[in-house]
Amino acid sequence: MAATPAPPQAPPKPTWAPRRVEPPFPWLRPTIRIRLTLLYGGMFLIAGILLLSIIYLLAAQAISTGNQPPFKIVGATDEIKVASADCPAVNNATGLTLTQFNSAISACIDHQRQVALDDLLSRSLLALLGLAVIAFAFGYAMAGRVLSPLGRITRTARAVAGSDLSRRIELDGPDDELKELADTFDEMLERLQRAFTAQQRFVGNASHELRTPLAINRTLLEVHLSDPNAPVELQQLGKTLLATNERSEQLVEGLLLLARSDNQIVERKPVDLAEVAEQAVDQVHAEAESKGVVIRGEQKPAVVQGNGVLLERIALNLVQNAVRYNVPEGGWVEVTTEVQHGHAVLVVANTGPVVPAYEIDNLFEPFRRLRTERTGSDKGVGLGLSIVRSVARAHGGHIAAQPREGGGLVMRVTLPI
Repeated sequence: MAATPAPPQAPPKPTWAPRRVEPPFPWLRPTIRIRLTLLYGGMFLIAGILLLSIIYLLAAQAISTGNQPPFKIVGATDEIKVASADCPAVNNATGLTLTQFNSAISACIDHQRQVALDDLLSRSLLALLGLAVIAFAFGYAMAGRVLSPLGRITRTARAVAGSDLSRRIELDGPDDELKELADTFDEMLERLQRAFTAQQRFVGNASHELRTPLAINRTLLEVHLSDPNAPVELQQLGKTLLATNERSEQLVEGLLLLARSDNQIVERKPVDLAEVAEQAVDQVHAEAESKGVVIRGEQKPAVVQGNGVLLERIALNLVQNAVRYNVPEGGWVEVTTEVQHGHAVLVVANTGPVVPAYEIDNLFEPFRRLRTERTGSDKGVGLGLSIVRSVARAHGGHIAAQPREGGGLVMRVTLPI
């Protein structure tokens, strides 16, 4: 009888994320809690010792003052005379009974004790105020020193938020909670960078692979359309297929540009937004004339540091959208560039259909158009504003859109100089 085959073994566990090795005595780690406890406990102990020493010295001085005799006997003849600088009631007292004399002495001693206590209280309050000022200043300085790694983490997070995933904290120092947080943040950034790089590489490779068959299709269609003996039905079909192929090529080019613009711009050169806007207007001028749209506006110099090709794509996409999504008659597009508050600003405003405010955010999503129009349009492939936003972010800027009264949009691109 054949032996029963052994059940398949479980696959080995992945080793790409090893578990962190715990120290043998975790309670001996110089954690931030222990450091803060020792720091503020030591400060409290030192302040208490100083305050106790000052109160002791002041009390000793007050007791020394209070032990001085409140009066002196200045004569010892037939009649005893008493002199006191602090007790006028017994100074050269004559004709007093013994009870009156003892009461005056008791009142004098009580008065002298009260003066000493008041002096001790006032000096103690002054000492406490001085120690409080010193403690707050020292505590502020020490807290800033202890929490300085948080500032470094915050600055790195802010740089990462500006699309710079290559930044790392690389925090040095004791193995406490802050260093553990910084190391975890660095690991997260590393995984995010790998994911974004893989995604962009996939989009780029896929777009490049799609270029070749599309170019072959276009060549074959153009060759067949150039045959004068081809049937009319075949020529009409060829024109339709050629238009579809051209649309696919635009989609591939848009995907390539979108993947490229999602990266941080490394090589930057001075680029004048005015010149970029003028070139965009020149390229769209013929299309605007055919649609009866007037392009106007003043382009003032606004030089930024960036990639000229990508910045030209910003202006071209905005002007093309402003011309294509316009009114049938009497439409206009206004293109202006200027410098405002240390930033270069490109503004493209146009007449057009009324755009609800809640639809503004959807316009910047890939393959989204107004009123969820996604296919069947000859006005583009739905990547124009997505590319504009990605390029603006890659240059450290942003784009904002708002509806115009009466219809149309106002697109405002702000870039740092």
